[in-house]
Amino acid sequence: MDLNFSVFQEPRGVMRIFHFVFSIVSFATTVDFTGHMTVGCQSFETRAHSYNYPFDINFNIHFNNCTVNLNVNFSSDAKFYVCTGVLAMLYSIAIIIVYIKFDNLYRKNENVPLTDFVLSVFLSILWLSSSAAWANGVAGIKSTTNNPMFSEECKQLTCSTSTGSFSALNISIIVGFLNFFLWASNLWFLYKETKFFAKPPNPEA
Repeated sequence: MDLNFSVFQEPRGVMRIFHFVFSIVSFATTVDFTGHMTVGCQSFETRAHSYNYPFDINFNIHFNNCTVNLNVNFSSDAKFYVCTGVLAMLYSIAIIIVYIKFDNLYRKNENVPLTDFVLSVFLSILWLSSSAAWANGVAGIKSTTNNPMFSEECKQLTCSTSTGSFSALNISIIVGFLNFFLWASNLWFLYKETKFFAKPPNPEA
């Protein structure tokens, strides 16, 4: 079967490449992140704890009678965001194959571009909702790791906490909203391919 790469000269084809690339960036920056937190109390050795995806953070650190604990779960936000990225990547691959190998079917069968449009609307909504949820999750991770729970005995000691950089998670949030913008901006080009768009009549010969 002949392959038609001319679609990549059209906006809908170019946008699919961006969708594929930035979908990978979004979930890669999330699942590859490893956070670090250190707790130190007067006259005791500093203790360290690391955490990563899916960000179900549970630890207890003891300094004699002083206990520092943190039990928070942001896995639902993280998994929702990563799942959206994976689905978007897989759909981008699938629709690119359709564009290349089944271009005639896409142009002649009215249901194919309509399905492409509807699924793209759905994924646009997923990107917006999952990015907002993940932004809230990251804010919670920052807040709770900087302020763990100290037991009453810790008041007799001078304790402090410090955390590593959250730049990778900040980037993942930015890329998530960028993905929403890219998917939403492509809807107009997809809508023009559907039967609902009023195409100009062919001029008479």
